[in-house]
Amino acid sequence: MKQVAVIIGGGQTLGAFLCKGVADAGYQVAVADLNQDNANKVAEEINQKHGAGTAKGFKVDATNEDDVINLYKSIEETFHHVDLMVYSAGVATASPINTFKLTDFNLSIAVNLTGYFLCARETARIMLKHKTAGRIIQINSKSGKVGSKHNSGYSAAKFGGVGLTQSLALDLAEYGITVNSLMLGNLLKSPMFQSLIPQYAKKLGIAESEVEQTYIDKVPLKRGCDYQDVLNVLLFYASDKASYCTGQSINITGGQVMF
Repeated sequence: MKQVAVIIGGGQTLGAFLCKGVADAGYQVAVADLNQDNANKVAEEINQKHGAGTAKGFKVDATNEDDVINLYKSIEETFHHVDLMVYSAGVATASPINTFKLTDFNLSIAVNLTGYFLCARETARIMLKHKTAGRIIQINSKSGKVGSKHNSGYSAAKFGGVGLTQSLALDLAEYGITVNSLMLGNLLKSPMFQSLIPQYAKKLGIAESEVEQTYIDKVPLKRGCDYQDVLNVLLFYASDKASYCTGQSINITGGQVMF
């Protein structure tokens, strides 16, 4: 019986890359995203490569409890069990604290933290029901370990994710379920980072064309974080080789954060 992975936020960018990567590693994949068309597109690309039934697209608003509960009912009906859940949904808004809108702060908490809680809870329920010693992995950020100027909502949510990961790890350890967070460096080529370049340029007082290099210069290994870097580490922590690792916040930052 094939292992089953659920990727929340799997319809585009990093999430889509991770869906295809875990499919290449032999998983069946539930591609869950707020955008149904994107989820279906990624699932179809996986099925064309690996065969019909390898993947299926699902629509979910990860911040809505009923939506998440219904998602997992559908996933269980389709795939019958879950071995791996990756929470890759995320949102960021950059602004100085004196102009930071409460709506933006609340959205960051909802998507980056509450959604993680809801999806982890429903994943745990299915894993416990089927006695699966599975893996729960949150896509986090170095902003969950060090504060980020003009990113108070994002950083607050990501710090919260670290505490949630540790608490979930303690809750689920006796069942052999591990829970870890991957703390990413700057995904310079991602749409999220690219969308924030004008704000970062203003924050730093530099030209927009200088932003990427400025962030690269902060990294000891002198490059940004790539999607493949994330997949490489994720596949290790999803595997039996990492069965003795739980509650960890693993840096993928090129040395920019070392604790």
